[in-house]
Amino acid sequence: MEKNMEDRLIASKNRIQEIDDLLLKEDTSKDMKLFKSLSKERSDLEPIVEKYNEYKLAEKNKQDALVMANDSDPEIAAMGKDEIKNNDALMEKIIDELRILLIPKDPNDGKDIIFEIKGAVGGDEANIFAGDLFRMYVRYCDKEGYKVKILDETPCGVGGYSYVSFIVSGADAYSHLKYESGVHRVQRVPKTEASGRIHTSTATVVVMPQVEVDEVHIRTEDLRVDRYRSQGAGGQNVNKTESAVRITHIPTGIVVSCQTEKSQIQNHEICMQMLASKLAQLEEEKKQAKEASFRSKVGSGDRNEKIRTYNYPQNRVTDHRIGFTVQKLDRVMEGELDDIIEALTNYEQEQLIKGNKID
Repeated sequence: MEKNMEDRLIASKNRIQEIDDLLLKEDTSKDMKLFKSLSKERSDLEPIVEKYNEYKLAEKNKQDALVMANDSDPEIAAMGKDEIKNNDALMEKIIDELRILLIPKDPNDGKDIIFEIKGAVGGDEANIFAGDLFRMYVRYCDKEGYKVKILDETPCGVGGYSYVSFIVSGADAYSHLKYESGVHRVQRVPKTEASGRIHTSTATVVVMPQVEVDEVHIRTEDLRVDRYRSQGAGGQNVNKTESAVRITHIPTGIVVSCQTEKSQIQNHEICMQMLASKLAQLEEEKKQAKEASFRSKVGSGDRNEKIRTYNYPQNRVTDHRIGFTVQKLDRVMEGELDDIIEALTNYEQEQLIKGNKID
């Protein structure tokens, strides 16, 4: 094991002991924010330290096996050599696992997600495809136990949506779905046409970590707030009152809206949270562009980038960022995204371990 890796692991082990001591102090238990922060830090460090302990045990077993390998009894010596080989292999495996565990965590991985899907190029077919993507994500979330809450929607008469936004809540939801931002392309015979010609249409997906309003400075004088009667699904009670809210952030031109709650106050609160998330993402994009910091193909989240093609005639899904293809589009559209998400996660982990810079 490299010295710098072992130094980090020893520091992690010492830090857990420090945190345990701090958590036992009365002052810490009275400060709920500090208590939660320390508990979160400990839960992040725990799997690293446990894996390091496994490595140290394998290292000790190897040392014991070295003694056996030098024994005068040939049978014991042979057993010792086998144990050395087994523990060497185990130690190498643990080191590979530790490299992944030591990758700095995305600070947003534990947050909920705000999703936006829009029909783009292709008219009615693009909107139908946007609806298909929405249902695909809902099915995936159901399978993973994530909660989905629609914020705003503009359904189309032919089916699908020209626009739909929703929140996904659940442990590790962002870490699994953060790679979905970009342009999604579909190749199929349009449902709106009788001819058998294959058309290409697109829909855009934006995935943002949910940010609390108090995390972003928003000036009241920079906002234009419009209230109107809900036009989406919501029942008679919603449509009788002007409960829907639209907020425009004048300096950036960002517009957010919510019409799914019966209360105007609730819709306003959700709009402000959406706006805070969009402003935070905008600042992050500016920072990354200015610093030219490392962003892999997977992590760039460029909403203008064509990231994936769904080819119906060939039952094929291809993620263009990593050249990954699966021949089971029918199952992917039913929410079986695990193979794609795992491939994207593994690719980015490999790039981060190598420290590769990708334009």
